[in-house]
Amino acid sequence: METSEHSHLKFKICVSGAAETGHCAPDALEKAKELGREIARHNAVLVNGATTGFPFWSAIGAKEEGGFCIGLSPASSEKEHIKSYKLPVEYLDMIVYTGFGYAGRNLLLTRSSDAVIIGCGRMGTLNEFTIAFEDDKPIGVLIGAGGTADQIAEIVERAYRGPGKIVYDSNPASLVGKVLELAHKEKIINGS
Repeated sequence: METSEHSHLKFKICVSGAAETGHCAPDALEKAKELGREIARHNAVLVNGATTGFPFWSAIGAKEEGGFCIGLSPASSEKEHIKSYKLPVEYLDMIVYTGFGYAGRNLLLTRSSDAVIIGCGRMGTLNEFTIAFEDDKPIGVLIGAGGTADQIAEIVERAYRGPGKIVYDSNPASLVGKVLELAHKEKIINGS
């Protein structure tokens, strides 16, 4: 594998998923924690939407493993983040207050990441997936988690846009490994 002058930079892996997880698989939150742990074990940075649910649990896992977590908030300040959006600040080392609402936050969240992992989700997760797909980002889909994650393969097939740079796996550790492999290839191909 080639190395670049910027090889000291850590990969930023976005974990996308539902803030409200009532529709998720029974083990989805434990799998979210395992995703976070694996991201930390690979010395990558976990990036999420500074929200509750699946992304929150991934941050818990990353922090349990000594990882670093960045949250991108839809709010314009910590006060708005907590009072208006009712979002958490725990388990995040840093929060970027975008002030762009959910749609704008989703764009920045996926664009600022080297790869995106999709867990149990809803419409917002699907939005983050389509942005990452359009941007040709490496994407991992945690199948069996419930919600939109279990519909991605069919959506991609019916969209007639090709397979994208997507890997699918039901095992969080294996999925993180596959996503990082794709991200490494992208870094070498794009020369960054």
